[in-house]
Amino acid sequence: MTTAWSGGRRSRDRRPRPRGVWIAGGIGVFLVLAVAVGGFLPLVGFLSGVTATTAGLVPFPFVRVTLIALLGAVVVLGLFLLALTRRHTATATTAVVLAVLVSVAVTLVPVVLVAVGSADRAGDVWPIVTELWNRFTG
Repeated sequence: MTTAWSGGRRSRDRRPRPRGVWIAGGIGVFLVLAVAVGGFLPLVGFLSGVTATTAGLVPFPFVRVTLIALLGAVVVLGLFLLALTRRHTATATTAVVLAVLVSVAVTLVPVVLVAVGSADRAGDVWPIVTELWNRFTG
């Protein structure tokens, strides 16, 4: 039925999403959850434990890690939304692969931040160690 509001266009039925879109989305969700549960959470727990046992000598940038994790979660959810609303398997698969890569990058960020913070802190620690050595040796 053509109405004045439809602009003379006939309504066409949209073709259903291919099965590959749903398979790519399911595999992507599984991989992102595996990275989060098997990589990110244990790594953040380990690094914060190291910070606690060294009395702050190894810094853990809690605020930066939290903000990057939240930003990464928003990006990953957006990519999944993009993937599941596409009607081509290749486009959906590309978005899912990008979501998995973003989750891996978010997992590696705490290690980089702690390494950079430790390197900065090591420069501060060396003069203290040499001063203590000079006190004990004479």
